Amino acid sequence: MSVDQHHGHGHGHGHGHGHGHGQADRATRAWRAVTHLVVPHSHDAADRIDPAMESSRAGMRALWISLIALGVTAAFQAVVVLASGSVALLSDTLHNVADALTAVPVGIAFLLGRRPATRRFTYGYGRAEDVAGIVVVAVIATSAILAGLESLRRLAEPTDMRHIGAVAVAGLIGFAGNEIAAQVRIRTGRRIGSAALVADGLHARTDALTSAAVLLSAGGAAIGWRWADPVIGLLITAAIGVVTVGAARHVLARLMDAVDPALVEQATAALGRVDGVAGVDRVGLRWIGHTLRAEVTISVAADLSLDRAHRIAHDAENALVRSVPRLTTATVHAHPGVPTALRNSPIGP
Repeated sequence: MSVDQHHGHGHGHGHGHGHGHGQADRATRAWRAVTHLVVPHSHDAADRIDPAMESSRAGMRALWISLIALGVTAAFQAVVVLASGSVALLSDTLHNVADALTAVPVGIAFLLGRRPATRRFTYGYGRAEDVAGIVVVAVIATSAILAGLESLRRLAEPTDMRHIGAVAVAGLIGFAGNEIAAQVRIRTGRRIGSAALVADGLHARTDALTSAAVLLSAGGAAIGWRWADPVIGLLITAAIGVVTVGAARHVLARLMDAVDPALVEQATAALGRVDGVAGVDRVGLRWIGHTLRAEVTISVAADLSLDRAHRIAHDAENALVRSVPRLTTATVHAHPGVPTALRNSPIGP
């Protein structure tokens, strides 16, 4: 192909393609071209489907463990709430119930994420995690509103707390249950690359601190401060509100395809080390569930053959998959050289 013709190369993992490589001069090049035509050009087919499935299973296990821990915690706290009338403990219980329920939409998202792409959902169902994130935020916000309203009502009509010791024990159990859920979610989320699961774990860790605040409510009631219980309930509600805002910002950022700029720099550096890449014009990354997808544009020397440009783009694709954590799919577009001023830009014109 002449030097001023366009070199295009797109690799979508999990989708075969059949580019003609032309007649090669050497046997090795001919063999490479034949195998490239026969074998689907995918780096996440057989060798990546199983790890992806295992990540989904690990995420589901983490959700089940945390669901059981929070469910048992909330059930015990609910019994104490009925016996004691503590509005602070009620606020914490409602939030723990909400936390347990958030495992449902996230679990559904993990299951949907296992489904293959279709003609309608051509990128698959990984973004179901972002939809689940919206549901999680809505549930947390609802629990905050309910807890706040009950705290205000009790502040206007204060009552004595009964079974103060049981309330203190329930607060400690709430702390333990949330910390268990936090540990499981954070560790698993970091291992499988699920930002949603990590965020949910950090949320549970914050909830552990709000459970500990119930001890202050019990302490205030023990010395006769009837207002301490509803005031602590309002403080817990405020803490839930802060968590809700943080979770909402995280979910909205994911919906807007936000990624850590360090990942873009890492991808750009990996491409720059590939032999034959004259410049990196654009790097686009987005999260699809808990895996990354890349769409990049590189420039190559204008006098290269189509076969050589194709192989450079192929090498660039491999470099991305090897170098960027959680990246499983890369589409690389190669074209003749661009002005020097644009070659060093990490995001292109």
